[in-house]
This record gives sequence, structure tokens and C-alpha cells, in this order.
Amino acid sequence: MGRAGAGPGTLSESASTSPGCSPLASGPTARALELPQLSHSHQPRPFCSSTNHKPQTPTPTCARRPLLPYQKTRSTTVGQNKTTSAMAAQDAPKLLWNPDNVKDVAESVGIPNLHDDALRCLTQDVEYRIGQVLVEALRFMRASRRTTLTVNDISTALKALNIEPLYGYDSTRPLRYGEASLGPGQPLFYIEDEEVDFEKLINAPLPKVPRDMSFTAHWLAIEGVQPSIPQNPTTAESRSQELVPKGPGANPALAALAGNDSISFRPAVKHVVSKELILYFEKVQNAILDDNPDEEVVRLRHAALESVRDDPGLHQLIPYFINFVANQVTHRLDDVFTLRQAMELTAALIANTKLYLDPYANAIAAPVLTCILGRKIGAEDGADAMREQYQLREFSASLLGQIARKYAASNNLLRPKLVRTCLKFFMDPDKPPATHFGAITGVASAGGPEAVRVLVLKCLRAYNDNILQPLRDRGEGVEFEMLVGGILKAIATMIEDERVAVNGINGTANNYATELNEFIGPILGERLNSLGNRRLIKHVLDARNIE
Repeated sequence: MGRAGAGPGTLSESASTSPGCSPLASGPTARALELPQLSHSHQPRPFCSSTNHKPQTPTPTCARRPLLPYQKTRSTTVGQNKTTSAMAAQDAPKLLWNPDNVKDVAESVGIPNLHDDALRCLTQDVEYRIGQVLVEALRFMRASRRTTLTVNDISTALKALNIEPLYGYDSTRPLRYGEASLGPGQPLFYIEDEEVDFEKLINAPLPKVPRDMSFTAHWLAIEGVQPSIPQNPTTAESRSQELVPKGPGANPALAALAGNDSISFRPAVKHVVSKELILYFEKVQNAILDDNPDEEVVRLRHAALESVRDDPGLHQLIPYFINFVANQVTHRLDDVFTLRQAMELTAALIANTKLYLDPYANAIAAPVLTCILGRKIGAEDGADAMREQYQLREFSASLLGQIARKYAASNNLLRPKLVRTCLKFFMDPDKPPATHFGAITGVASAGGPEAVRVLVLKCLRAYNDNILQPLRDRGEGVEFEMLVGGILKAIATMIEDERVAVNGINGTANNYATELNEFIGPILGERLNSLGNRRLIKHVLDARNIE
């Protein structure tokens, strides 16, 4: 017996079955089946009319059994789905882009069976993207005050949308398109060729004969500097390339709107040096800094310096060698051997005619000046240590003269600056005698005889009274003699054709003694007069007339 009050849309759990027929709604499947509600006109006759009446006896044959609700609901649901799909297809917007094009592209990338829904979605997306590009291109066209859309407008729009532009499409004239039909609903567009009058083409002058193809060489860069020649890009082109945003997500239009066209800070560029040059640099360092007195070590040291002196392929190592020398001189002032090797390496670099060191002249001169004018060089005391110190100052002064003469043409201020620095230390009474010796040697080497004649001689009288006389009174005999000898050697550079006689074999100049004592002081005057070089004395006395 069915439950009283059971709705027509739910199958009763206790519905009876006819004898001889299979159960229509029994088991867990029937209990779990929820059927949709039907309209009033399609409701079947209920099994029980009321709870107070007995149910009617069912028909024993299956042919007369009434149609159950879920059977009508199933057929009705399928029909409704078909109707909904048909209505959705009718309501969908008409595609402007031919789906066959999308299908052809899908097949070309290995997707032979593309579902209709996916094909339609892709076609709609293609239409949207094309419209987006066209709208952006029209903006550029209007901004250019034009009424004709060009290829450049499309390319600019693609760049603005962060899409890779199309390459190989460019035209200086508007393109005209023709239309041909391949069938119903399949138009084909093509670019119309420009019609040319055959008679005008025949009578037109012949174009210039192009040059034969050939290969020429040009300097891409010289010592890291790019020459301004037609084959190389100009400075303006290089700067414009630097300002273009780079990277996969670069958007020039957004960068321009954000005001980021100019780059304020650039990352440091790593200097790429080959492994062979790095190994060579390390070997040279180890060779020249090894103070082992063994013959093999000394031979390797000389070989390393000779290699630096003659090798033409050391351009990339120039800043590293200069930095190495500067570091050694700065941190090893107490080691005369290291300072001497640093100056030997500097001399080897200067002697290499294949290297272009003009931009590094100031950087090379700085450690050389330190070795010349340093207050204290070396940590040891004694005669041998003092001799090595003065030899180092003399050798460094000779290097300073080479730098001043070799790079004065490219740097007009280099030589006056070096001479002025040495002269300042020479006239400073607070400096030690060793610094004065290096300073006067540097003035004579960097400035030459003219600097000694013009700048030094007129200052020797005051120098004699303020520095030499107190030094002799303190009893510093060795340093006093070295300083006086350095000054006399600097004065002797004014004559180049005659050696200065140190033993007086050229005779004496007693008649000039008084004049020398008044001009350069009694200490230097007596020493110079004792040399007996009348030509040198005459050069010194002639300097009195210089104002």
C-alpha cells in the first residue's frame, strides 16, 4: 500500500508490483531516484485516492500498466536540452572571423580534431585581439594627423600592447586590396599591383650601376675607444639604443609615459678577461714578488718583466697592472724590494711601445711620486738600507721623467703638475733630507734643464740658509752629502755636452766664487766652484738675469 499524501513526483517506496512482471521501482536505485515535478495535465493517476479507502487491485498484465512519471520526465528532459542548445546556437553572435582559419592553424600545430565549442571560443578571441590591435593602431593614426592606416601604425600598436611586431612588412605608399571569390562566403583579398606605363618604363633613365660586392676592414675600436667613422654607429644612435627598454616584458610606450626614458643608474659592467690572461697576470705577480735569491727565481723575474716589456697583447691587463702597482706601493712602503719591483714593472709597461697608456698617465705617475717623495721608505736602518732607499728614489725619478716626456703631448697639464709637486716638497723645510733629495731629482728629471734654470736656481740662496746650513749643523753627514750631491747633479743637467768634473781637473774659477756664493749660497757655491767647470758656472750665473 502506498503512503498517504505521497506526491505525484516521488515514487513510493512501498509500491506493489503486478504478478508476473518485473518490479518497476524497487531496490536502492528506486529509493535514490528523485524525479522532477510534472505539470498538472501530465500527472498520472495515484495508486491510492485516500487513506480511508482500500487500494484498487492492479492490472495483472504489464501492457495495461500506466506510464510511470520518470519515463515521461526523461523524454521531456532530453527534448528540453535539445531545445536549449538550439536556442543558444541561434542567440550566439555571428562570427566575423572565419573559423576555418583557426581550424587550419590548429591542424598545422598538430591538433587535428578541435571541438566545435573550442573552435568557436578561439575564433571569438581572435576577433577580439584583432579589434584591440586595430583600435590601438587607429589611435596612433589619429595622433599623426592622418586618415590612412599604415603598416607602421600596426607595428607601433603591437609594440604598445607588448606583442612582438611583424617583420618584413613595410611600404612607403598606401596599399590597395582587391577581392576575389573562391566560393560562396569565401572571399580572398590580395594586394593590387601598381600599373606602370610600358612606354614610360622604356624611356626612363637607367638606374646607377651598383658597386661590386667587396670586403673592407675598419677599426671597430682602438684601445677600447670606438672611432667616429661611417662604418661604426654614431654616438646618437648608441645613446638611443641604450634608452630603449630591454627584456621580454619591456614596453616602450609605458616607459615613455612613466618618464623612464633616461637611465639614471646603470649596473656595473663586468670586465671579461680570458682565462689565459688571468693566468698570465697571476704568474707575473708571483714572479716579480718572489725575493728568493735563487738563480732560477731571478731568471723567472727578469723573464716576466721582459715579457711585459715586449708582449703586444696586454691591453686588457693594463688597468690590473696599474692597480697592482698602486696597491703594492700603498701597503708595502716598508719593503724596499717590493717597491723596487713595482717600479720595474712600471718601467716595463712604459717601455712597451705596443701599449697605449696615455689615458693612464696620471694613475701611473701617482705611485712613482710616492716612491720619490715618501717620508720613510723601508723599515731597516744602516748604510745598505739607506743606499737602497736613495737608489730607489733615483730610479723612480728617472721613471717620472719618462712619463713626463712620453705623455706630455696628450696631457698638457701633466708635466707642469709633476714639476710643481716636486718643487713644493723640495722647498718644504719640514720634510726630511731623503724627501728633498727625491724632490730635486724629480724636478730635474721631469722638468729638465729649463725647470732647474728657471725654478730652482733662484731659490737656492734661501734653501742654503734655511735647510742646508741647519742640516750640516746637526751633524747628519751622510744625508747632507747625498742632498748636496743631488742638487749639484740637478744643476749639472743644464750642460749636456760635457761631463761635470768631480776632481777639479778642469781648473778652478776663483773669480766666480764670490758671485756664486751670493747667488746660490756659500755651501753650494763652494762645491760648484770646486768642480772647476767654468761652462757650468757661467750657465748658473746667467740665470741671475731671469725674472
